[in-house]
Amino acid sequence: MTQPNSDKQQEPQKTTRERQFKGMSLSERKLARRQKLIEAGIETYGTYGFFSVTVKDVCIEARLTERYFYESFKKSEDLFQTIFMELIGTLQQNVMQAVMQASSDPRKMIDAGLATLFGMLKNDPRMARIIYVDAMLVQELHNHATIHETMSRFDRMIHAFVMLMMPHIDLSEKEISLIATGLNGYVTQVAVRWVMGGFKMSQEEVLQACRIIFISLLDTFSKK
Repeated sequence: MTQPNSDKQQEPQKTTRERQFKGMSLSERKLARRQKLIEAGIETYGTYGFFSVTVKDVCIEARLTERYFYESFKKSEDLFQTIFMELIGTLQQNVMQAVMQASSDPRKMIDAGLATLFGMLKNDPRMARIIYVDAMLVQELHNHATIHETMSRFDRMIHAFVMLMMPHIDLSEKEISLIATGLNGYVTQVAVRWVMGGFKMSQEEVLQACRIIFISLLDTFSKK
């Protein structure tokens, strides 16, 4: 009788687990480096402006060598796009959450949304600069479709906001969409001027300048 192949039974199984270093796998370390680069990008782009910052500057801020930059991003524009989408996603989420948590009074919804928007910009000038100054320039100079599409989300957010404020508004979807685009453009230009002016106007002044447009819209359709 033949004996079972004990060598095969005793052969150690290959493992697919990644080698650990300081308690982290290779993929975990890569993600950690990527996050460091994102944080460094927010700090450098938000402080000095995208067009004044090099890959080397970002790496110095992140305390990483340049080879690690290219491990995660092909070029500066890719890092900027990642940062932009992360920041604007946070901004939009907080604004919509504030509106939803406000009372059912449309005026309080308006105040909650605008106060959150301008409050976040004032509290983090880096975010404000990246979204409302540099993103506009990057989009214009590089014909950046992703940035254009992401900014367009504000149109849809305001569209949803208008429907929330005035659920019985007697307009077509196309008409409401155009109004939302106009409101977005107005708020955006006020925000750009405020940010580029170094926040010299008070937050209440810029809030009121935007509030009056939303209230006018509300009053116009409330009378019908």
